[in-house]
Amino acid sequence: MCRFFRTTQIVQSIFKRQHLMNLNLTKPICFFDLETTGVNISKDRIVEISILKVFPNGKEETKTWLVNPEMPIPKEVIAIHGITDADVANKPTFKELAKEIHALIKDSDLGGFNSNRFDIPLLAEEMLRAEVDFDMKNRLSIDVQTIYHKMEQRTLSAALQFYCNQELEGAHGAEADTKATFEVLKAQVAKYDDIENNIKFLADFSSRKKFADFAGFIVYNKNGEECFSFGKHKGKLVTEILESEPGYFGWLLNADFPLYTKKVLTAIKLRTFNNKI
Repeated sequence: MCRFFRTTQIVQSIFKRQHLMNLNLTKPICFFDLETTGVNISKDRIVEISILKVFPNGKEETKTWLVNPEMPIPKEVIAIHGITDADVANKPTFKELAKEIHALIKDSDLGGFNSNRFDIPLLAEEMLRAEVDFDMKNRLSIDVQTIYHKMEQRTLSAALQFYCNQELEGAHGAEADTKATFEVLKAQVAKYDDIENNIKFLADFSSRKKFADFAGFIVYNKNGEECFSFGKHKGKLVTEILESEPGYFGWLLNADFPLYTKKVLTAIKLRTFNNKI
């Protein structure tokens, strides 16, 4: 009986790895990558965005845009991704592209490489700045880097080499990075028997910690309640602080926090107010 069970496991493992394959999708997923003017979520801007939309039937659609960030690109950043001020001078601004980009991703889950900590928060900032109401309430996010770090501890170029035996040509080009991320995720699902080909599982597995906002200023405690993760109120319930210190809410809105963090705080305050009515 044990021998039969072990044989069955081996057969299932081989079958899984041979079918590298389409992900099991119930809705589209958009893998995306950003090249930016820097790494400050609140202040830096997108200079290139590439989106690979994968549909449940296996169809793939890729869109890539150069974006005028309306600010100079630092020389040290140009040295990384190679996009210069001249390259984007006559390109549309993100505000001009926002509705088109949102239309592409609005029905989809999201995936990327370090996306939960950088790409999604920065994309949210750009969307809100362009007055497009972006949130993650009805979608999941898969961070392929987190899966990789939990299993192997490497970089995207090394991940592509390790999992797919491919060299990453055009690294730090948004489209090349996006396609590499998608290929790495499929290879991860095929390689590890304990990683399920299921978007909900992958989203849970690739999350480091549950944040109410993207930037990690508001986290959930074990009871699923929002708490501050910083400053003098670290670990305290957001609802309690907003109730006991009304001025703290105004300070947060006027301080240099990401727009999405402010959006979440406002929603919590409104929810608390409505619960009192």
